[in-house]
Amino acid sequence: MSKRVLIVATDGFEQSELEGPRKALEDAGIETVVASLKAGSITGWKDKNWGDAVAVNITLDEVDANEYDALLLPGGQMNPDILRMDDRAVDIVNEFDDLDKPIAAICHGPWLLVEADIVDGRTVTGWPSIMTDLANAGADVVDEEVAVDGNLITSRKPDDIPAFSKALIEMLADD
Repeated sequence: MSKRVLIVATDGFEQSELEGPRKALEDAGIETVVASLKAGSITGWKDKNWGDAVAVNITLDEVDANEYDALLLPGGQMNPDILRMDDRAVDIVNEFDDLDKPIAAICHGPWLLVEADIVDGRTVTGWPSIMTDLANAGADVVDEEVAVDGNLITSRKPDDIPAFSKALIEMLADD
C-alpha cells in the first residue's frame, strides 16, 4: 500500500516549499493530498509576488490523521501565520504528533509546531526570524539544513528542500 502525506497550506505558502517536497514525494511513489482552510485552490508566494495556484483536495475539517502517514507544513511567512491562528490546523499538528507520525515543517512552517506546543525539549530549525520563537517555546534550535528529532523534521529555507525532502522520504521508508 502506498504511503500518503498530508500537506496543510493556505494562500501565501512559499511556492517552492510546497511544490519541491511534493514533487520529491510523488517521484518516490508517495501520494500527496493538499488540505486547506477552503475548497478550490490556494495561491503561492514566489519571488516577492503572488505565485501559482495549487488545487486543494480537502478542507481541514475533512482531515482524519489516521488516513495519512505523515504531515508536511510548507513555509512562507503568510501561510503558517494564518494557519497557526486556526484551531483545526493546530489540532491536526497535535493529532499527527499524538500518533507519532512524521511532521515535516520548513522555513516559517515550524511556527505551527510552536502553536501546537510540541517543540519543548526538541531539536529543531527554521527560518532565522523564527528561531527566537522556537527557543522561547523550549526548543533546542540549530542552524542546519535539516534537523530530525523523533517524528519532527525541520528545515530553514528553500535551499534546504533536497535534504528536507530526503529526510521525510527516508523516515517514511523506515516505517
